[in-house]
Amino acid sequence: MSRKIVIIGGVAAGPKTACRLKRLLPDAEVRIIDQDSLISYGGCGIPYYVSGDVSDEKELRNTSFHLTRDEPFFAKAKGVTVSTRTRALSVNRQGKKVLVEKLGDGSREEIPYDQLVLATGSRPNVLPIPGADLERVFTISDLHQAITIKELIAKGQVDKAVVIGGGAIGIEMAEAFVDLWGLKASILEFMPQLLPRLVDWEFAGMLEQHLKDKGVDVFTGEGATAIEGEAGRAQRVVTPQRTLEADLVVMAVGVRARSELAQEAGLLVDPQGNIVVNEHLQTSDPDIYAAGDCIAVKNRLTGKSGIAPMGSLANKEGRIVADNLAGIPTRYQGWVGSFILKAFERCLGATGLTLETARAEGFDAAAVTTAQSDRAHFFPTQAVIPLRMVFDRRDRRLLGVQGFGPMGDAVLARIDAAAALLQQGATIDDVSQVEMAYAPPFATALDALNATANVADNLAAGRLRCVDNADYLAWMEDFASRPDWVALDIRHPNEASVLVDKFGTDQWLSIPYIEVRDRYQELPTDKMMIIICDAGTRSSEIQIFLDSVGLNNNLVLSGGFNLIRRLGVPWLG
Repeated sequence: MSRKIVIIGGVAAGPKTACRLKRLLPDAEVRIIDQDSLISYGGCGIPYYVSGDVSDEKELRNTSFHLTRDEPFFAKAKGVTVSTRTRALSVNRQGKKVLVEKLGDGSREEIPYDQLVLATGSRPNVLPIPGADLERVFTISDLHQAITIKELIAKGQVDKAVVIGGGAIGIEMAEAFVDLWGLKASILEFMPQLLPRLVDWEFAGMLEQHLKDKGVDVFTGEGATAIEGEAGRAQRVVTPQRTLEADLVVMAVGVRARSELAQEAGLLVDPQGNIVVNEHLQTSDPDIYAAGDCIAVKNRLTGKSGIAPMGSLANKEGRIVADNLAGIPTRYQGWVGSFILKAFERCLGATGLTLETARAEGFDAAAVTTAQSDRAHFFPTQAVIPLRMVFDRRDRRLLGVQGFGPMGDAVLARIDAAAALLQQGATIDDVSQVEMAYAPPFATALDALNATANVADNLAAGRLRCVDNADYLAWMEDFASRPDWVALDIRHPNEASVLVDKFGTDQWLSIPYIEVRDRYQELPTDKMMIIICDAGTRSSEIQIFLDSVGLNNNLVLSGGFNLIRRLGVPWLG
């Protein structure tokens, strides 16, 4: 008698489990149940459908060989039975049955199972503010809402859009509104920066400046207190500081697990409502597995568990569930937190912990920032990619890497390499020596990731001292705040002269890099010199020289003006 395996949830983890199972257990009866009419679509592609990068919503549901993943496709191509518009109401663990309701006619049925898989996903958070239930307030919870948004815009019914939430989805949606449709778009983020807890403030700041350059209004440290409307339709978003006109509002303020079925069935969930699973993705009932956005996933760096709503993880988890169901013992080791996003002509990616998070988790964390070339400096398409490396001073363990740069694969390649190293418990020494593929059109001979690890090594060993970027920017806004500081600009005089003229030689000294060894006796001994170049590399070299001649009253501006310039500071012009 063939085994009956029922899967509740048909977007990412569920279909992956089903298809893998049928390859491992061709005789098994595999059935997917989902309350939606659309299944197995690329939810992470929704912003790109709205933007027009993906022209038709069917592309999000199609296979790479242009077949639509619907009920007939799963039945004929995969041997999997799919019941759409069917809601799972309860799980009878003792009788091993799932009670379902057909949404079309309200009829009910009990479906028996030998093993059950919960892939119920997550639901978007909705702010408890007045007006959250008005028409044209969307949460991008499914493909249907994306279709409605695109139809409204295409019909010319939207001129202004407000996005509440400065996470990845919010940023991608704002870009979609501006890039293709030319709408006026604003982002509201309650925290002091975009992508809170995902990147450090400098990288969030570079992203924010690029969004503003492209016409997106960004308001951080500012939360929505109400959505106002007329005739039941949203027309304004109110904050303590301002009122923003809106023909459409997107609420992108995080998600939470859909775990009601699990909780009602008596399965173990954590305090946040995520389904607790073991390393084989079994729940507290050994015959019930769970995968996707609904489970608690262990962070491999902190050891703590929480929601990890990523389509990439859901697919990995679906495969692991299938393997274990088929008798192939497979362990899920958790995640390190890797992501990348597109924002107009720039991309930003990260893996692991930010400096702030690492310190909050008890690590003796430090960080360095570089502004390296993504390929050989002599290659015509060379560009700068700021990288940040977070590590533990005590054991030199790598804790995280962030990158920002032009759209393309340069940032992605370094983030992916760092993610793989993080999962192996690598140190900054391992990163320094990791072999990266090299040819001038793709990388530098000493790769940007290797070079950043070398800077981290210098900091950890006490060979490098850096000024905190926040302290430096505060000083530039008010020189009186640090009267004992002076800038030592070692760039070419044509570059430095602009700031010498602007601030005067009392605040801004210009001695080119090539001349410092001959002219160091001109330097002050009674002030802290902030050594400045474009990337920080020459500055660190000059710091070592100055220390050798007894002038150790100096700090390096890590990442140099390549970093500061991307923050859009007004005094750079």
